[in-house]
Amino acid sequence: MNFLNTGEMTELRHGQEEACRESEVKIQGGKEQEDQECAADSQHECKTEDGDSKEQEKDCKGDDDSEVAATPETQKEKEKEAADCSKNSVRKSRDSDKSLLFQRLVKLFFGCLAAVTCGMMYAVYLSTYHERKFWFSSRQELEREITFLGGSGLYYYYYKHMLTVPSFKRGMHELMRDNRTVSSQTINAVEQLFLYPELITSFLYRITGSQDVIEPVYFYIGVVFGLQAVYVTALFVSSWVMSGTWVAGMLAVAWYVINRPDTTKVDYAIPLRDNWALPFFACQVMALTGFLRNSINSATETFCYLLMGASTFTFILIWEHSHYVLFVQGLALFLLDCFDLVQPRKMGDIHKVYLSSVFLAYMLQFQNPVLLSSPLLSLLTGSVLARYLQHNMKIGSPVARLMKILLHFYLVFTIGITFSYMVKRIMPVDESDHMLKFLEVKFGLNTTTDFVTNLLLCQEGFQAPSQDFFLRLTQASVLPFYMLVLVVCLLSTLQVIYRRLSGEPMKSNLKLEDGRIGEQPEVIYHVFHTLLFGLLAMVFEGMKYLWTPYVCMFTAFGVCSPELWMTVFKWLKLKSVHPVVLALILSTAVPTIIGFSLWREYFPRVITELSELQEFYDPDTVELMNWIKRQAPMTAVFAGSPQLMGAVKLCSGWTVTSLPLYTDINLLRRSENIYQVYAMRSAEDVYKILTSYKANYVIIEETVCSEMSAVKGCRIKDLLDVSNGHVVYEKGEMYAFSKYRRFCHEIKMNYSPYINYFTRVFWNRSYHVYKVNSVISFQY
Repeated sequence: MNFLNTGEMTELRHGQEEACRESEVKIQGGKEQEDQECAADSQHECKTEDGDSKEQEKDCKGDDDSEVAATPETQKEKEKEAADCSKNSVRKSRDSDKSLLFQRLVKLFFGCLAAVTCGMMYAVYLSTYHERKFWFSSRQELEREITFLGGSGLYYYYYKHMLTVPSFKRGMHELMRDNRTVSSQTINAVEQLFLYPELITSFLYRITGSQDVIEPVYFYIGVVFGLQAVYVTALFVSSWVMSGTWVAGMLAVAWYVINRPDTTKVDYAIPLRDNWALPFFACQVMALTGFLRNSINSATETFCYLLMGASTFTFILIWEHSHYVLFVQGLALFLLDCFDLVQPRKMGDIHKVYLSSVFLAYMLQFQNPVLLSSPLLSLLTGSVLARYLQHNMKIGSPVARLMKILLHFYLVFTIGITFSYMVKRIMPVDESDHMLKFLEVKFGLNTTTDFVTNLLLCQEGFQAPSQDFFLRLTQASVLPFYMLVLVVCLLSTLQVIYRRLSGEPMKSNLKLEDGRIGEQPEVIYHVFHTLLFGLLAMVFEGMKYLWTPYVCMFTAFGVCSPELWMTVFKWLKLKSVHPVVLALILSTAVPTIIGFSLWREYFPRVITELSELQEFYDPDTVELMNWIKRQAPMTAVFAGSPQLMGAVKLCSGWTVTSLPLYTDINLLRRSENIYQVYAMRSAEDVYKILTSYKANYVIIEETVCSEMSAVKGCRIKDLLDVSNGHVVYEKGEMYAFSKYRRFCHEIKMNYSPYINYFTRVFWNRSYHVYKVNSVISFQY
């Protein structure tokens, strides 16, 4: 990969041109130099014989000139000496090129070594922190599995299942026709849960013979932590490629680790899909960054293209939300193409990567219709068709070009929306309607009492970010420098856009003294990338896990880039100090000062974090799971909250009524019905709901039944009351209209209407388990 920055490329080119000029000067000036030496020698001889006679001096000079002019051997010697001089200059130029090549290879070697070292150290750090936080090595298998929080343990269950079946082929068949997970349903678990990471990991565990070396859970966790190492390595390389120095990569990794609560969820929910997918997205962004560069050779461009294709396909294959992320990225690239800031050939190649990745993933995901109706495919279809319909878009006066761009916007989005509508009419997608309703309510365009929509709105990931988030970024010094870098790069980008609209071509060979940081396509892409993801992060807190890592990378690139400082100095028209020298000094001094300040403030915290033994223990959940495994029959079906059902499925393998998935509207409706145990409903209503799903046991959680939420109206029981019409809020007042009391409260009183339908079989401080009576015995 070509890791030379613009300054180094310019320096190499100037060195070659200077060597050529020196050789030409020596060839042309060889004769003059020898003529002067010969004339000086003849004058010296004449003066020694008779210094007082002017006539003899003139005669002597004249004889010397005529002798030089008349001797052909002297001219041959001069030509030979000039040729030797030319050979020497060429030899020196080659030596200079070899020296620069050697320096480049040394820089590349140490940069790659630093990148790999940072990745490995981060993986070791995660492993050590995980051990200290959960005491993982000293716990039993059941206690280890409970540490997979947030319903993420469901994914690990399928990995564990694949290791227990006699063959990989049989395990794959069972997952594709799974009738032991969700009651009354046969699902394709590979398609519905995106289980390719578990399939690949279990396959690797089998073929590598790791059974005798490492426990399955450690192998699984090790793979995830290894991917996180790839993640930070990709951020390192992206910042390095853009700035030209691997110091920027080290600063990006340091900021990423310091802001870990806002950059990753791997601390507490290892099996989540985004922990598997985002490292591949980081690799894709890294490859795209290199691919967009102007100063790149064909071999490096091909490597970046192949890496971009492989990582894009993998990213789509293993995460259900990947096409939304790529749609935002596609918008950034679409803006580059509209303003003619990237080569059309490269834009066409990127479109090929997107289209091929979507259709390959569509086939491997069992013809998932969501991919065909995705906004990414609609944007690609609109962009490709609009190119053929609209010609000469990038020529004409500035006003004409701007009008053509606006027309291009209209064509692309009109074609895209039409394509999406047609696909949804041909193959209906359940996901689209409730997502559209969710967005309408989120942006204040509509109101609803629908439980599913309000439940999604109350999820932390869909809330606006808190002030603590921005305070943490500011304390780590990343946010102030990010704003500085973003403002400089954005203003420079706007200048470039204005010049392109005016018909001025982009310079492919930039010099440091040009001061045009916004004329590099990879920089412009990252400006649009971070702006679009930043706008989404201001609305949805969950987007911070996509935005913050690239804030760290982009900021590190900016403060370490001489081109950025040179751009500022060119705007300021600095004359007191040479701007190039000052830009080189600041690009080294500023990151050094930041690095030392971060080391001084945060390194002791990291050491303390790794040395402290934290305690994570949930005895009530352990007791519940042990009871289920020992007392419940193998054919039992359990009902409860989706997160708890994920844990029940992981620890026991028993069939459940719902799963912790927020992308399947049918499972969300199931969850709404099961949640009625926390509503103001009669025992008969709840009994009918549970028996309709063939539930034998229902688990009531004390934390949900007696929930206290800081967000008004976001408790499960509040959402149910509004959805069922049992509670109405008017002018800040609450009005109740149900004749029944809350089921989860009343059933614990053992009143006769309830004990006719349910029998309590287990309880502790956190959970109450009731058996759903198959034969109703009325007691009065």
